[in-house]
This record gives sequence, structure tokens and C-alpha cells, in this order.
Amino acid sequence: MKKLTIAVIGAALLFTGCDSLKDAFSAHSNVVAKAADQELPVTRLATLMGSSAAPLRKDVANAIVDAWVNYHLIAKAAANNDSLKDNKKIDDAMWAVIANIKAKKWYEQVSKSWKAPDSTQAEAAYNNGSMLAASHILLLTPDTTPAGKAKVKQKIDALRGQVNSANFAELARKNSQDPGSAPRGGSLGVFPRGAMVKEFDQAAAALKPGEISPVIQTQYGYHIIRRPLFSEVKSDFVQAMQAGGMQAAESTYLAGLETANKVQVKEGTAAAIRAVVENPNSHRSDKTVLATSSLGKFTAADLARWMETFPPQAQVAERVKSAPDSLLPLFVKNFVRNELVLHSADSAKLGPTQQQLDEARKMFLTTVTNAWTALNVDPKSLQAAAKSKADREKLAAQRVEDYLGKLLSQQAQFVDVTQPVQNVLRDKYDYTINPETLDQVLLEAAKIRLASDSTSKAAQPPSVVPMPNADTTKK
Repeated sequence: MKKLTIAVIGAALLFTGCDSLKDAFSAHSNVVAKAADQELPVTRLATLMGSSAAPLRKDVANAIVDAWVNYHLIAKAAANNDSLKDNKKIDDAMWAVIANIKAKKWYEQVSKSWKAPDSTQAEAAYNNGSMLAASHILLLTPDTTPAGKAKVKQKIDALRGQVNSANFAELARKNSQDPGSAPRGGSLGVFPRGAMVKEFDQAAAALKPGEISPVIQTQYGYHIIRRPLFSEVKSDFVQAMQAGGMQAAESTYLAGLETANKVQVKEGTAAAIRAVVENPNSHRSDKTVLATSSLGKFTAADLARWMETFPPQAQVAERVKSAPDSLLPLFVKNFVRNELVLHSADSAKLGPTQQQLDEARKMFLTTVTNAWTALNVDPKSLQAAAKSKADREKLAAQRVEDYLGKLLSQQAQFVDVTQPVQNVLRDKYDYTINPETLDQVLLEAAKIRLASDSTSKAAQPPSVVPMPNADTTKK
């Protein structure tokens, strides 16, 4: 299942209002962030960044500040011997994991009525080209000059004169420059129409089973294509046909779910959608309506919550930023569909078993202890080194600062405080971030770097801190 699967990674940050913290910040514009009675001054962050090889960009500064908050909050919990073992809060924080379980159970139930295509019709489907199978011999054309291409063309023309159905696989293994298919005798397996580049797709579709194409040119080079007999690919083709039929049934089900629940995306929301995707945390309380359904309003805050289930490497923000406005309604509809699927699962009382809940909770607590160990703030080690709570908190904070210095100088690996753990920590302990100070931080960091012995023209390596999507401010 693909479309019905809810992303497991991450969950939304929780924010509560506190005007006093906001007022306090207005009087301390030289403070970038506060967490667990600790302050991150502009000068401290500027020194960390200016003395490191981290790119002097606002998104990198945001990532470092976010990590600083996470580390001090989890160190605070360690100093207080707070294991965060509140099942209700853990379950709320692990909502994406639980949602996955619900969606999978609902899918298993509803898909029982979906009928896979009749395998007795597979050969007819293969012969009419509704799905294709092909093998090929590819000679690449890295030298795109006329002389270079002509040399490759001459070689593949010679191969074409030798090849037949009996020796195709052997010649493909010896000559094809496609590393993926050559070891398999040139086989590309079974694939739907349109999956290959246009020239290849058209040439393969024009062949009858058992036929071999003339030399075909694509952007990659020159190909000789063979369409196998049905008997050669029967097993793979039947499996692919049935999988495709189930995918079609799934798409039909989701389309029906959307229609039955009157899903509509509001017009003129493209800018709002892009803003949420670029900076989910700042839209956690945004009630802007992006879509409606029988469940009610789907708001910017709802989209922000879903966005935080994607890891940074998914690069969703970059993809949405470059996508045309016409695709954004479908992007939002996918999340509304997720909500409808989860509502259906809840209505059917399909939820995690006690064992599954226990496993999710164990996963959460394991990430807490792993972070403590990696940051050298394990409660037992703190208790052994400091008797009073105040001393333990001071020691834990110092160890966090020592670690950050090593991290930014690339002497330590990044410690990930997972999104669910952040949820619980940021809901339980006070913190705040003042993004308005970052311009000042970057200016001072640039001065420090220019004054250092490092070569300013050297290429900057990637940041050692994974970059979250947004600035966050807890009020």
C-alpha cells in the first residue's frame, strides 16, 4: 500500500501561549533563545558559527538554534530524572506511528472486496501491450560529437547484425553498458506504458512478442530492444498485472472516498500552501482554511502537522516551491484523504493493539535514553557527579554546551532528538526562540570568520546539523 500509508517519521510540535516570555524577549534582544533556564546569547551563537565551517545562512542558524533548544530541554529532563514516561503524552506525540497502524488495518479490511485481474486474461493483455516487457542492449554515447556518436553507431549496427532471440541474452551480458540489466541478459522486467523514455517506449510497443527492434537512439545512447514471448515472462507479468489491478482499485476507492465526502480545495490558496510547507512550525495555530470535506475544515495548521511527518531528506518544501499552482490542490487533497481514511478506521474501531502501543512507547523511551547517552547527560552519571538538583542542571547544561562546540567543529556526530520527543519536551518545559536576532548573528559570525585564519575562499562543507523547515517561537 502506498497512497493509504501515513508517514511514520515525526509528529507536530506543540505550542502554548505565554505573553510574559514574549515580553521578556523584547527586553533582551541580544538573546537568540531560552530553554530550561539557559540563554543562548547572540555572541555565543555567532562565535559557534563563525568559528566553524558551517555555511553562514539563516536556515543553518535556525537548525543550530533548534538543536540547542532540544539539547537543553532533554538535559533538563535528565537533570530532573524525568524519564518522560507519561503514556498519554507519548501516545499523542507518536500519533503518526499510531495513524500508520490504523490506516494499514483499514486498508486490509476494505481491500478484501477489491478483485485482482483475472490471470487467465494475462496473455491477451500482454499481447495487446497494456503492459510491456523488454530486454535491451545499450551502448552509451558519452562523446556526443558527430564523430563520437558515429563510432558507437557503427559498433551497435554490427551487433544488430549478429543478434537473434537465441543469443540476445548472451550478447547483452557481454556488450550492454546498462549495469542494471546487463547481468540479467538485458532484461528490464515488466513495466507500464510510458515508464520509459518516449523513443524506447514507442519502439518496444511496436514490437510483437519475440521480435527484435532495429537500432533505436535515445538520450542515453543506442539500443537494440527485444520483446520477450509471453511464456518467457508469464510469472512476472501476471504478478505485475495483478498488482497494477489492485493499485487501480485503490485509486478508484480513494477517488470515491473523495467524492462521497465532498472534498474541495479552496481557490487562491497556493501561496498559503507554500508558506506552510516552507515553515510548518510558524503555522501550527493557523486557522486559514485550505480545504473542506464532510469532516469539516482542513486548515493550514492541519497541513503543518502533516508536513512535520516528512524527514528533511524528503525535500518536500523544495518540490512544492517549484511545483505549478495547478498541482497544489492535489497535494492538499492527499492529506485530506489521509484524514478520511483515519476517520474510517476510527469509525470501524480499528486501532493499535496493546502490544503495538507498548512497542511505540518503547520506541519513544529508547530514543530518549539514546539521546541522553550521546549527549553525556544520562541521569545516573549526573547524579554521581552532582548532589543537588541545581548542580545537576548546571552540569548538564555545561555538557550540552561542550557538545555543541564539538559538533560545530566537526569533532562529534549529530545527536537527533526525534520529533515525538521534541513534542513532549516542548510541551512540558519552557522555551522560546527569537528569530529576529538571526540577522545580527550572521553579521557577527561573518566578522569572526573573516578575522580567523580559515581561508574564506575554501568550499564550505555541508552543515553538520540536519536542517528543519522553520523557525519556531513558543509564546
